This record gives sequence, structure tokens and C-alpha cells, in this order.
Amino acid sequence: MKQLLLDIDCSTPAGFEHFVAGGNAALLAALHEAALAGTDPIYFWGPAGSGKSHLLAATAALARVAGRCVATRLPPAPDEDTGTPAPALLLVDDVDRLAAEHQVDLFNAFNQRRERRLTLIATGPAAPRDLALREDLRTRIGQALVFEIQPPDDAGRRAIIDSLARRRGVDLAPDVLDFVLRHGNRDLPSLLAVFEALDRASLETKRPITLPLLRGLVQTGLEF
Repeated sequence: MKQLLLDIDCSTPAGFEHFVAGGNAALLAALHEAALAGTDPIYFWGPAGSGKSHLLAATAALARVAGRCVATRLPPAPDEDTGTPAPALLLVDDVDRLAAEHQVDLFNAFNQRRERRLTLIATGPAAPRDLALREDLRTRIGQALVFEIQPPDDAGRRAIIDSLARRRGVDLAPDVLDFVLRHGNRDLPSLLAVFEALDRASLETKRPITLPLLRGLVQTGLEF
């Protein structure tokens, strides 16, 4: 059986505590239930940088703590001779990137999930009807519990950046984020890119992250 794609970003700790819930409480509750006890299939979608891969990694981590087997590929039926355990969860990130043969694998996983007691969790960039996939697979995904990741508001954006700064031991002056939110792009990927640039510049120059440092980066070409 060919491997299904799973592109999880491990640059930050894989835990639900590192995800600012905002308007996504129902999604997080469904993922918790899937990790600990299993559910009907779940599909959640949102743009790049919205936290899809992080949430998959958090679900996998919670399931493993609970002693449940997590798979990123669909194995054959459990083999009594080898003792191969049956997976409890199958996680598939970015279903839109699946090759044709992997789409067949995932369609078969949907059809076999009840007999294998398998919980399927998948992510993508768009609602099921807008996915560029084979029709039968798109139909199966559309029958799952579907959630759209809700973007954070300004308070949520601040909480995300502040949490990242604390985990890195970075002292971030409050007026820096005020300036970026007031004058720059407010989407989360842009904010994270600015933070990364500031963090690198702070390390290279041995200066704290302050508004003068940000203005200096802007003068040298930083766009936000």
C-alpha cells in the first residue's frame, strides 16, 4: 500500500495548548474526541498558515499519549503472526496534493473504516465541493464532519505571537505588534514572517525586538 502524504510542521510543539482556539472550539472538541475515542471522519480546511498541520500533529500526539495507534499510511489488515497493530487514526494532510493512486487508497480507507474501526482525519485548502479530486473521494470527504478553520481576531493574533515569543524566550515590546497590526498585513502568515525576521535580526545584532529594530528592517527592505 502506497504512503499517503502527511506534511506536519514540527517547528513548534505539537499540542492543542499551543493553538489559540478563537472561533474553532467545535473543531478542537471534535479532534479531542477523535484522538481519545474515535469519531466519524473529520475534514477541516483553511488557507496555508492557518494551523491545519499543527492541529493534525496535536491530534496525533494526544492519541499516542492515550495509547492509540496513529498512521500516516493505510496498512493491510492486522497480521496475527507479526502482531502488526491496526491503526486507530489515519491522518492525511493536504488531500489536494494526493496523487491519483493515493486518492484511491484514501477512498478505500473511507470504505473500510468501519470494519477496521478506523477514524479518518483529513485537511485541505478548500471546502469539499471545491477540491480537485476524483468525484467519489470528494463525495466521501463531503460526508465527513466538515469544519472551516476560523481566522483569529486581533486579540487572537496577539496571543499567537506572544505565545511564540514566550516559547522562544523572546522579549517582544508591545508597541512592535501594535505597529505591525496598524500598518501591515494582518493575516497570520504575514505576522509570523515578520516575527521570524525580527527574531533573526535580534539574534544577529544582539538587540532586543523593539520598534527601532523593526523600523530599521523596514528601511532595509522588510515588507509587511
